[in-house]
Amino acid sequence: MMPTILTGKDPSSGRSLAIEITDQLISDIRPGPADETAWLSAGLIDLQINGYGGHDLNAEDIDANVVIALAVCLQQEGVTTLVPTLITASEAQIIAALRAIDDARRKDPLIARMIPYVHIEGPALSAEDGPRGAHPPEHIRPPSLAEFERWQLASNGLVGMVTMSPHWPNSAQYIANLTARGVHIAIGHTHATAEQIVAAADAGAVLSTHLGNGAHGILRRHPNYIWAQLAEDRMFASFIADGHHLPSDTLKVMLRAKGLERSILVSDTAALGGMAPGDYTTPIGGQVNLSKDGRLSLSGTPYLAAAALPLIAGVAHLVNHVAVPLADALRMATQNPGRLVGARGVIAIGASADLLRFRWSNDTSAISVGTVMIAGKTVVGTK
Repeated sequence: MMPTILTGKDPSSGRSLAIEITDQLISDIRPGPADETAWLSAGLIDLQINGYGGHDLNAEDIDANVVIALAVCLQQEGVTTLVPTLITASEAQIIAALRAIDDARRKDPLIARMIPYVHIEGPALSAEDGPRGAHPPEHIRPPSLAEFERWQLASNGLVGMVTMSPHWPNSAQYIANLTARGVHIAIGHTHATAEQIVAAADAGAVLSTHLGNGAHGILRRHPNYIWAQLAEDRMFASFIADGHHLPSDTLKVMLRAKGLERSILVSDTAALGGMAPGDYTTPIGGQVNLSKDGRLSLSGTPYLAAAALPLIAGVAHLVNHVAVPLADALRMATQNPGRLVGARGVIAIGASADLLRFRWSNDTSAISVGTVMIAGKTVVGTK
């Protein structure tokens, strides 16, 4: 079988590269055409996605077809690895969704490659208004090892990340137990004390989920749970960089505090992400409005209902509004999250050929997806 060649400019150096792909892997990296105008990156990795393009992972009627359609939709946005995220719900609903995702992976090897595991955001979150966000209060409950084991039994061990609030009694034991099983624990939607944050990191927590959101509108100046997570060098932090969830100056300061090597971009999109602007009715948020700039709000209010812009828009936002170099913005959407999904997100000989070829428009300050490869297979564009 003849190797495939994909060319593009390296965002870090600006040099043209030619990537040779053989048997799903990068087999060689050499200089590319001198007149190359497109850019080349590892495929994007989204650790938190609830839906997109009308496909809802948290819908009561979710099935494998919804999961497959969502994954295919996200390929168009440059995503090569996604972590489906299920929010707080009844145990029966969570298990039904887990089974649907497991079924989708069994039906399609490419989908299995795209989805390494599932992220459960909840149900052991804060019940307080503000930190709870849009999670239904009637389903907030303490962390339970027995319930976690039922999740794994139903999904053939597919749960690989759990977001929780470490204010609950015995949180440290729960975190340590899941960490020992290879599950990533994230802190989010919390009102925990600084001491409880540190104890969670001691027990093995590795990530702050969409830091700066899912929080009280008014916080004590210091100490508080945002400062504690920013200061915790043992934990990554994920951020929603859509221009709506965090003001640019706030995001800039948070990225500086956390550091490039520990910062991750996520989309956290809902099913209405990627849909046409307009008014919609949702099962959780009720009446919502999706604006032309991708802001999804509760109708008639200034309050956000969810996120609606894909991860690639977050990369562009960092470059355009937070003064982050393109290479660094891409790192936060590839290599950094890749460290939590088996060292994906890199361009190196021997690495899986998960690649994104794109164009950067100085006129529109937008990224245009050209070619997307997953394990050497072209799923968007041409070779």
